[in-house]
Amino acid sequence: MVEWTEAARAALAQGPAALVTILATEGSAPRGAGVRMVVTADALHGTIGGGALEWRVTEQARAILALPPGSWRVQDYPLGPLLGQCCGGRVRLLVERLGPDASEWIDAFEKGETVARLETAAIQRSTFPGEGRGLVSGGSQLDPGLRWGSIVARGPLPEAGTQFLEPAKTPGTPLILLGAGHVGRAIADRTPGLPYHLAWFDSRDEAADYPGVMQAGEDTMVDCARTAPADAAILIVTHDHSLDYRLTAAALAGNAGYVGLIGSATKRARFLSRLSNEGIDASRLTCPIGLPGVTGKEPAVIAIAALAQILSLARHAA
Repeated sequence: MVEWTEAARAALAQGPAALVTILATEGSAPRGAGVRMVVTADALHGTIGGGALEWRVTEQARAILALPPGSWRVQDYPLGPLLGQCCGGRVRLLVERLGPDASEWIDAFEKGETVARLETAAIQRSTFPGEGRGLVSGGSQLDPGLRWGSIVARGPLPEAGTQFLEPAKTPGTPLILLGAGHVGRAIADRTPGLPYHLAWFDSRDEAADYPGVMQAGEDTMVDCARTAPADAAILIVTHDHSLDYRLTAAALAGNAGYVGLIGSATKRARFLSRLSNEGIDASRLTCPIGLPGVTGKEPAVIAIAALAQILSLARHAA
């Protein structure tokens, strides 16, 4: 679930709403292309980076609420003296008044990518399956050159007739969280707003009572750890040391870029000895988890330290 979609539905149920989308950036900017913010007459959901930019864009979004549904504007903002900011970058934004059909294309957006076409009176959207391949609904082909990112932050503003692919997900690290005890819940509670795409599993029946957990058998969890993509981070925080070991061995046999295991130095030593005896390379294993120097055994402290560690590693990899 992309967070802005839920916010947009809730806002539309209460009255008029506008959607702000960052189409492109250049240089230093507070947020990247694809980030969205929902604006109503008295509330904001999400952020495009805060500060003077967000204040000015919020004004524009609230002004568009007085226009007919479907109305849109594309606006450039140099992040310099005009806004009293010193970032030095540039942002190109789309501001639109969500129309009565917004729920339909939001549903389509959540199932896959959509193509947006700027028309004079409104923005027309069509479904577009398959990671930039296939047919736009209605049977017409999308120009292969028109992909997300084809709109740039400088030059003539996009006008009626311009179309581009909208991404179903904003950039982020796939985070596979295995375990829904105190630490697992503390981690999950702190992922909203961070650049993670969370998949959260626990093998116990009662764990499904906690919102967001997917109850799964141990074998399914092991398969998930083994088949995680190379850009994924895995955090193993289950209630059972034997299950922890199975998941650790499976994750290390796979391609995940980060494999984190909760535990003490003693647990680490025992696991490393067993992994070595089984011929499993444990060089990618992080145990204990969390940024070095951040101490404390409280679940909230462990959660913050672990999430910060993954953020730090992802930034260095980029």
